[in-house]
Parts: sequence; structure tokens; C-alpha cells
Amino acid sequence: MKSSIFALVAASATLGAVPVLAGSLDDTPVEVAPAAPIVPVAPLGVDWTGIYGGLSLGNMNAQGGGASNNGTVYGLHTGYDYDFGKVVVGGELEYQAGDDYSLGGVDVDNVMRLKGRVGYEMGQSLLYGTAGVARIDTALGDATGPVGGVGIEYRVNDRFSIGGEALAHSFDDVGGTGADIDAQTFSLRGSFRF
Repeated sequence: MKSSIFALVAASATLGAVPVLAGSLDDTPVEVAPAAPIVPVAPLGVDWTGIYGGLSLGNMNAQGGGASNNGTVYGLHTGYDYDFGKVVVGGELEYQAGDDYSLGGVDVDNVMRLKGRVGYEMGQSLLYGTAGVARIDTALGDATGPVGGVGIEYRVNDRFSIGGEALAHSFDDVGGTGADIDAQTFSLRGSFRF
């Protein structure tokens, strides 16, 4: 009986070791299917070169002769940009007017601007600085002075962009009266590109 129990224990130990000993000790190379190459996605190429024109709506805050006022202004703009890669250079002509806008009882009719701009392209966005000359037309007469500011523009698609622009103006001796006017405008803009 002892021999049959011993034989049974030896047989179960042998069966338990069979799966461990059943494999080959040789290293069999495993072939891995080649993965598809990873292709980087190219950023959306935006070319800012070309003619554009559009509309603006904003606020003008002006100070002069001890008075100040602010009001709504609206206007038209047209320009041309040239894209050098990351740097965009251009020029623009802009006209803005307001309804019943006056400063110290003097009506302000409109402001015209001729500006250059230099921007840095960030994909579909353009961050730019602008400077040039502006002319204000009032009931006292007109005056010409410097204008400068910053803006940002975002290309919605190939033909349309939206943006915002902040400008500071300085006009001396308006209409030869010795009156000086400083003005700031903050405008939202929409432009069609051709």
C-alpha cells in the first residue's frame, strides 16, 4: 500500500511539472507587424497677402479744452498686407464717424487715418502694431496728428477675419484755434479678403 501511495504522489508531481517542461528552451523570434508611420499634421497655412476691406464699430473717448466725451463710432477700412512668413507688413486707410458726437459743445464729424502695420503671425491669428497719421474734422476746423496702437485679427476662413484694435490720437491746434484734442478709440472690426 505504501508503494501505491508513493507511486500516486510521484505520478501527480510528474503531471504537474509537465506543462512547465513542455515548452522549448530555444528563443523563437516573434515577428511584429510594422506600424504605420506617424505623419505630423501640418498647421493650417494662412496667407495674409492681399487686399482687404471691411467695417468697424467701436467707442471714441476724446479730451480737449477741459472737456471730455465718449461715444459710438463706426467706419470703413481698406488695406493691403504682405506675408513674409511669420512677419506680415501692410498699410491701411480708415474712415470713422459718430452720431451727434461733440466735445465741449464742438461737433466732431469724423476721423480719417492712414496707417502702416507690422504683425506677427500665429497660425490663424495676427498680432500687430500700427502707426501713422490721422485727420480729425470738427466744427472748429480740422487738424492732423499722429496715431498709433495695437490690434489682433483672427482668420475665420480664407475670405473673412474678425478683430479688435485700440488706437491713441493727438491733434494740436484744431482749426487754427489753439485747441488740442487727444482721443482714444477701441473698435471691433470685420474684414473681407480678396
